[in-house]
Amino acid sequence: MTITICGSIKFFEQMLEAKNKLEHMGHVVIMPVKAKGVDYWSKDNTSRVEAKKKFELISEHMDKIEKSDAILVVNITKGEIENYIGANTFLEIGFAHHLDKKIYLLNAIPNQKYIEDEILTVEPIVLNGNLTNIA
Repeated sequence: MTITICGSIKFFEQMLEAKNKLEHMGHVVIMPVKAKGVDYWSKDNTSRVEAKKKFELISEHMDKIEKSDAILVVNITKGEIENYIGANTFLEIGFAHHLDKKIYLLNAIPNQKYIEDEILTVEPIVLNGNLTNIA
């Protein structure tokens, strides 16, 4: 299966771990791009926004989703939000749903009121941290 990994680029290391495990299981994995020289933890988001525009990172990632059989959302704790799913990732989930792709969440659906109902509506497969549950 070809799987595109989605999630906050702030968790790129965890995405790489998932990629390695999935490839070991025989899957083809497509990763998001981490722009060089961008501090993804900076409170000033100017460099992140400029990189997204300059390299067309949103459109490029949507193309990756289109070429995949499924997406894996690496949703882990960010600050005080357990299993965080950000705005870009939510956009990717919606796009994958529109394309009728399988949607896997690495961890449980987050308690984020502005997206919780919508995520439940697309009926993702929650892996509870266990990548071997991908079928």
